[in-house]
Amino acid sequence: MKRLLFSMLTVLLILALLTGCGGQKAEAPKQAAKPANPDVILATTTSTQDSGLLDVLIPAFEKKTGYKIKTIAVGSGQAIAMGEKGEADVLLTHAPDAEKKVVDGGAAVNRRLVMHNDFLIVGPAADPAKVKGKKAKEALEAFAKAQTVFVSRGDNSGTHQLEKKLWTQAGIKPAGAWYQEAGAGMGQTLKIASEKNGYTVTDRATYLAHKKNIALDILVEGDPVLLNIYHVMEVNPAKFAKVNKDGAKAFADFLLSAEGQEMIKVFGQDKYGQPLFFADGGKDEKALGGK
Repeated sequence: MKRLLFSMLTVLLILALLTGCGGQKAEAPKQAAKPANPDVILATTTSTQDSGLLDVLIPAFEKKTGYKIKTIAVGSGQAIAMGEKGEADVLLTHAPDAEKKVVDGGAAVNRRLVMHNDFLIVGPAADPAKVKGKKAKEALEAFAKAQTVFVSRGDNSGTHQLEKKLWTQAGIKPAGAWYQEAGAGMGQTLKIASEKNGYTVTDRATYLAHKKNIALDILVEGDPVLLNIYHVMEVNPAKFAKVNKDGAKAFADFLLSAEGQEMIKVFGQDKYGQPLFFADGGKDEKALGGK
């Protein structure tokens, strides 16, 4: 009898442990409530996609909020144009002058600093134009003089806009067989420049992400004019009624949250030994050298 009673007590104890102490059921993990309008269109530059940053940020955001992001990765110019037409909900770009225009025009609101890295001028290790260690302006002058192959993105992206500004500052209108326009994203442009043994301007994140597949070295870096600043903007719901304003704000807020900024801060350190972006939420842009 005692043995039977002991066995019954043992079974009850096991059941209690399985269902939680005191016989209470263990609580299931809380899931984010599904928003009324879960679909959010993000128009962004190819560098955030090509670098792999969005592959980290978006799943975390979706799990936390229940929203679903549809990413359209194009040049910053094209992303901003989508915003001007109300064809996206939120924009993540790196073309400061164009961004200011779209905000001033009323198509986007709440432009906020998210992060920065820098642009680089990369080229073949042999460096036929002898630009290693020069300033950006001096490098472009050398390309034009030597007429060494230079591959431009040619797509009005943030990188292309920066490149055009550099040519203007150098007082040069690049033209001729040596100056070639890829009309492609950053990853593809790097590949073309590598194949043609030429030079190009790139953001650091995309370069590091593609470095093992291309034969291009960093030749010009650290020049203040090569600062690469990213902002997030929400497409103006007062101008475009179909915009998912709640989803856009939620994504923008996530990027600037402590969680989002920490993810940006550490991204790339494990794989490349250095961060691909520097988190800038809440910082004064002027301190970075931006306008």
